[in-house]
Formats: sequence, structure tokens, C-alpha cells
Amino acid sequence: MSQERLIHAIEAYARQHGSEIAGTASLRTYVSEWENGKRKINDHYAGILRALLGCTDEELRGEQLASVPTLPPSADGYDDLLSRIDSARSVSQSMVKAFMDQTELLRTMDRQLGAASLVDQMGSHLATLEEALTFAVLPDTRRPVAVALTGAATLAAWQALDGGYVERAWRNYELAKRAAQEADAPMYLVHAMGEQAYVLGEAGRPTDAVKLVRYAREVGGERLSPRLQAWLHAAEAELCAKAGQPDDCRRAMDRAFACLPAGDEARDEDMLSIFLNHGHLTRWRGNALALLGDDEAVDSLYAALDSVDTTFVRAQAGMRCDLAHAHLVRGERDQARQHLQQARLLAKRTGSVRHQRRIDLLTGRM
Repeated sequence: MSQERLIHAIEAYARQHGSEIAGTASLRTYVSEWENGKRKINDHYAGILRALLGCTDEELRGEQLASVPTLPPSADGYDDLLSRIDSARSVSQSMVKAFMDQTELLRTMDRQLGAASLVDQMGSHLATLEEALTFAVLPDTRRPVAVALTGAATLAAWQALDGGYVERAWRNYELAKRAAQEADAPMYLVHAMGEQAYVLGEAGRPTDAVKLVRYAREVGGERLSPRLQAWLHAAEAELCAKAGQPDDCRRAMDRAFACLPAGDEARDEDMLSIFLNHGHLTRWRGNALALLGDDEAVDSLYAALDSVDTTFVRAQAGMRCDLAHAHLVRGERDQARQHLQQARLLAKRTGSVRHQRRIDLLTGRM
């Protein structure tokens, strides 16, 4: 990002949020001095920059934070350790519910606003859960906290992937898997593995991604809800399409429709991060067919577009990308261009680097 673009973004953010900032000329000086290490980033501007750049405070100001003197620990450290253990012991079922509710709120905000504006909240939420699990002693306290942590870590990982932070995404999925194993929660473990396969797909290893999502289904076995089984088959179908395996893609998608419970309900009661009904799966089918270059993709995607939940803003961006792709396959450039324009607006609204990258690739094919 150029200095001028960053300054423009800071000013736009300040207007949108009513924040006080320096004038343009002063901002130019600030940005230059931040880059050269001549000026420290204060808390006010750090909050703005974290939201704009989608990074943590440590990533933004790591060296500055390292230079801040810390109080020396007590002589033997036992007092501090026991204090943390006592705090973790006090975690009650009501607090675990509060953790889950916080994850749900962040998930809702993520769907509508995107991940870039939630970096601070998500990081703080994860740190609190990790702290509670690290110092909890007995299983009856550790298991519910571990369940809450795996849900939060999976959400944080998907947000990182959407923002282009692939290593952070991978590490958060590993955290989610460890927490799920600690909690003996196979559905959470399998879901984290299924989403982690997308990191491999985005990294250009779709064949490995297909293997991972199939292994996840094997790990779950008969312990998975029907909706989660359908989700795994659909994920496999999409990754098979990316891997150039059209027959496997279609078979997996057929299995997804066969597993999916009937009705309009989308939420999985046993796995709150899963939203999947016939409309969602129709959109997913259109996505996979578009990746295969199948002419039938257009019909599936338009059928899904008519029924899409308007709160799923990022999903709408993906659907517009799929439609642009499908129209390009048919040589219908005007329609493809219209959908790309809509996709770009939605991707900017949510700050989705993942969708912006795809939009750029499709635009290059125009």
C-alpha cells in the first residue's frame, strides 16, 4: 500500500467512525516517520491502522512493545501461577456461555462487516480463552472452555484466511484442532480440519486439500450430524473442482444433497458455525460447476441469488464472483463485468482479500 493510499484510507476511516486525526500534510509526515522508525505509533493511530491493515498490535508495533519495560516477576513465580490457576478455576458455566455468545456476536459481525474491523476483538477473545484453558486444572473445567476455544479459533482462522494471512489461519486451525481433541468434540475437530483444507486449496495444493477433507470425514465417522456431513461433502466437491476432478466433484455434491436435512432451517443445532440449507447448497453447487467451467453453473447461481440471506455479505461477494466466472465461460463478457463490479463493492465492504484476489484474476481474463 502506497503512503498516499494509506493516508486516504486513514482519512476515510476517521470520517466513517468520527475519529479525530491530523490534517493531510501532518499525516504524510507521520506515515513517513512511522515507516522510518522515527516516530512511534500511539494507541489512537494504532487502533485505526490495525483495522485498516487487518493486523494485530504485536504485528504492528512489535519492536515498540518489546522496548516497553515490564515489571520483574516474583522471586519464584508461584504466587502468580497460583493466582492464574485460581482465576481459571472460577470459570463457571455461565462464563463459558458468555464466551460462546461473544463468538456468536463476532461471527455475525464478520458475516456483515468483514474481518478487518474485528482484529482487536477477535485477538482479545482468543487470548482470554487460551488463558482460561492454559491454567484450568481439572477436566470438568477444561472441556467446556476447550469447546469454546475451538469455535473461536476456527472463526479466527477463517477470518485470517479471508484477510490473506495464511500462516495465521493455519496456526489458528491447529489451535482449534488441539482444543477440540482436548474437549473430545469430534464435530468441532472435523469442522476445523475441513476448513483447514481450504488453506491448502488457496495455496495451490487442491489435491492435498481433497485428501485432508476426506480424512476429516473418516475421522468423524458416524458421530457427525447430517448437516455437517453434507457440509463436508460440499467442501470436498468444491476442492475436487479446483483439483480438476470433475467426476469426483459431481459425486461429492450429489452426496451432499442426499445428506442434507429437508426444510429451510440452515443452522446446525450441534455445530453453530454451520449454515447450510437447500438454498446455500444450490449456491455451493453453482460455485463448483463454475470452477469446472460447466455451463449449468449459471442456472444454479441465479436460483441461489434469489434466495440468499442479505446478511451474508461476504457470501454474496463470492456468489457474484462465481456468476462472473460462469458468464466468462459462456463468453458473456458484459454480464460478467456487471457481476464483477458488484463483487468488488461487496469485497471492499468486508475487506476480503481472498475475494479481491479472485476478482483481480477474473478481471484479467476480461
